[in-house]
Amino acid sequence: MTKFADLALDPRVLQAVVETGYETPTPIQEQAIPPALEGRDVLGIAQTGTGKTASFSLPMITILGQGRARARMPRSLVLCPTRELAAQVAENFDTYAKHTKLTKALLIGGVSFGDQDKAIDRGVDVLIATPGRLLDHFERGKLMLNGVQIMVIDEADRMLDMGFIPDIERIFTLTPPTRQTLFFSATMAPEIERITKAFLKDPVKIEVARQATTNTSIEQKLFAFTPTRKDRSFTEKRAALRALINAEGESLTNAIVFCNRKMDVDVVAKSLKAHGFDAAPIHGDLDQSQRTKTLEGFRDGSLRLLIASDVAARGLDIPAVSHVFNFDVPTHPEDYVHRIGRTGRAGRLGKAFTLAVPSDDKYLGQIENLVKQPIPRGELPEGALEGASENSDRARTSTRGGSSRSGRSEGRGEGRGEGRGEGGRSRSRSGAASGAPRDPMPVVEAEETVAEVVEAVREAPREAPRAEARPEPRREAERSGERRDGNRDRNGSRGERGAERSGERGPDRTGERSGERYGERRDEGRPVNRSYPGQHERIVGMGDHVPDFILRSFKIAAAVVDEAEDDSDAA
Repeated sequence: MTKFADLALDPRVLQAVVETGYETPTPIQEQAIPPALEGRDVLGIAQTGTGKTASFSLPMITILGQGRARARMPRSLVLCPTRELAAQVAENFDTYAKHTKLTKALLIGGVSFGDQDKAIDRGVDVLIATPGRLLDHFERGKLMLNGVQIMVIDEADRMLDMGFIPDIERIFTLTPPTRQTLFFSATMAPEIERITKAFLKDPVKIEVARQATTNTSIEQKLFAFTPTRKDRSFTEKRAALRALINAEGESLTNAIVFCNRKMDVDVVAKSLKAHGFDAAPIHGDLDQSQRTKTLEGFRDGSLRLLIASDVAARGLDIPAVSHVFNFDVPTHPEDYVHRIGRTGRAGRLGKAFTLAVPSDDKYLGQIENLVKQPIPRGELPEGALEGASENSDRARTSTRGGSSRSGRSEGRGEGRGEGRGEGGRSRSRSGAASGAPRDPMPVVEAEETVAEVVEAVREAPREAPRAEARPEPRREAERSGERRDGNRDRNGSRGERGAERSGERGPDRTGERSGERYGERRDEGRPVNRSYPGQHERIVGMGDHVPDFILRSFKIAAAVVDEAEDDSDAA
């Protein structure tokens, strides 16, 4: 069996390794360290938790043992996708290089530029950075990368997921072509394979385990259930999570709960705190100081439950994590491998539980295809979801009187139950602000007022006596008898008689007639709605008599045309 003493490492590095308690290297360390010491490029593919950090940090410290760093020109560069992973690599470097005089600098976001600039100005042997902050320093003219001898890309597949590939390609072009490159990843996507072919020179490919395989020391279970209602899915998942945590009892020393979205991380953490659990969130939107404090509390055991987004799924080395809970099924199947890899590390046993609803079936199929095995199914503890329904009903009952949310739900319920014809939609809008309407006039009165107006408009034609309306066509015919002959050919030319008739029916007579027709109704205060039949006092048939409104519109149009023709003749 190979030991660290057989890998030709610097004696000072071996002493530090022995002090940490390690004697036998992992498979990735055993195969990656010798070619790295020879100065060759290395492409390492191994699942998370197999010791990839020591695979490049131990040979890097040995190679950099001789030489001296210059100001603003680091001798080696380690790129990490997240701040937490970069900080962890820096801690490992401090552990393995404590008997040497090598210096390091950590460039991550959330920290002032001033302190980082001072460290760079003094000269560093190892520069550990995230791509964004590294390029910020370079563009400010505070950093030069033409002295880099060894370049390490850690968690390359995570770099791809986070959109860092263009930055990585640019950083490669800023470093010398004679550099040594160590490239490590848990999976090998096509885009990453393209980069390795472009920037690595005859690399030694090391694959200690099949890509995207899960650790056999992890007990996996899938708890799938169907919510009672679609809008209760999130609430019932939180209840199921609490039931699983309680069911594990004392065997759950600490756990990481993964969510897909940052906002869900905060909600789940607050929910667990409200039910008496020791929980804290960690995600990319939190301040770096808060993230560091939360992570340190979880490592030293003062925090039991860490609610995290995928920012904590990659590369974090916390050996004593007993459980991992996937509150959400990851949308990328590779993330499932990284998430559950936070437990069962360094030969320990671990448990990984996943909650799923019917909408997650597509993602579950992709995960099982990736890991080449089905995830064992489990049953939720009895009564796990009953508490969620009771709490939800109790919350709605207690807040129905004054809560804005309850006001909206009541308005929607009334609108749907009673139908739109009775004004359900208006009722939901009016009651959205609070239990009591803002307007001093109640909603019912407004609806009754509209109903009265509509009923009055509908009954208006019935109140008008038909005996008075029937003579109107005859009187209209008498008044328009002189014009009847000229209007029979309504599609013919518009001549002088049309212009004369247009002159006889001037705007004054039209205004008088309109006033005679609608004056009484306006005085009564009733709105005139022409969409209902019978709104006009005179009803003209289409027999021998031409309706007045047709004559009027026809003659106005004729007048306009005649005026246009006269203007053209004059011109």
